[in-house]
Amino acid sequence: MKSVFFFLFITLSLSLSAQQNNLKWLDLMLANYDYPFPAKHLSLHVQQQDLKMAYMDVTPQNHNGKNVLLLHGKNFNGAYWESTAKALTERGYRVIMPDQIGFGKSSKPAYFHYTFQLLAENTIQLLDSLGISKTAVLGHSMGGMLATRFALMFPEITEKLILVSPIGLEDWKLKVPYKSVDWWYQRELSKTYDDIKSYQKSSYYDGKWKPEYDRWVNLLAGWTLNSGYERIAWNAALTYDMIFTQPVVYEFQDIEAPTLLIIGTRDRTALGKQLVSEEVRLTMGLYDELGKATHQKIPDSKLVELDGIGHLPHIESFERYIQPLLNFLDE
Repeated sequence: MKSVFFFLFITLSLSLSAQQNNLKWLDLMLANYDYPFPAKHLSLHVQQQDLKMAYMDVTPQNHNGKNVLLLHGKNFNGAYWESTAKALTERGYRVIMPDQIGFGKSSKPAYFHYTFQLLAENTIQLLDSLGISKTAVLGHSMGGMLATRFALMFPEITEKLILVSPIGLEDWKLKVPYKSVDWWYQRELSKTYDDIKSYQKSSYYDGKWKPEYDRWVNLLAGWTLNSGYERIAWNAALTYDMIFTQPVVYEFQDIEAPTLLIIGTRDRTALGKQLVSEEVRLTMGLYDELGKATHQKIPDSKLVELDGIGHLPHIESFERYIQPLLNFLDE
């Protein structure tokens, strides 16, 4: 009986929090959420199941013959590329923005073995379906790890590589104790609107908040109101395990494509910080050092450091981020 009352208390608390923050219930595949450009779906048959991979594909009238593939981070989807896509299409680039399986408007499978190699293969299938044989590849955060794996697997397709505040510039397994998928799952299940906003405020924006940041909290928190949120939490847990156990840091020297690193020097993102001592924590996610070290590892690379900017340069300081990106693509 006590557990029933506790469940009711948690449910009521979540409901009141949602009302206070005008939080909108979201469909598991975001059917009731509008993306900045028309969203389409590619049918995939993967791991004995039929899945849908969502994507946006924007070709400008003044297409210059070049393409840019934008790969999102773990806590996001293709929608947060809106400003980047508009700037690129104005310059004549065709822009493709997929939602990886488990994210955004794509399928949320009940069972799935996540690997960066598989996500790269899915992305190649998308490009093949669109008739794209050459593209620049840009990845942010977790998308930076995927973009790196993509460039390593498909060097003949990757014309240029851009890594924007990518995670995976260090191997967290060397410092952080392993936690099972079930542990990450329980952690995801407990998340609330306040938890999500607090994390983004402290981790992304250095404790400062602007109203335009609300939409990225609401996209995650709106799912917590869905009775099927367990499916979202499970996929999130599986991708945590993928990130933790599949480092790319040991292969940067094998990247063949000309590469641009755009690093926010204030960024301190690192998986598993809460699991280590304060002493160890202070050695993790030091992007002002990691950017330089990664630049030295990638043979044909350029480094742009954005002083005082955190994990989301394209949201926090768009003008400082977009100009070096356009300059690099135009070369």
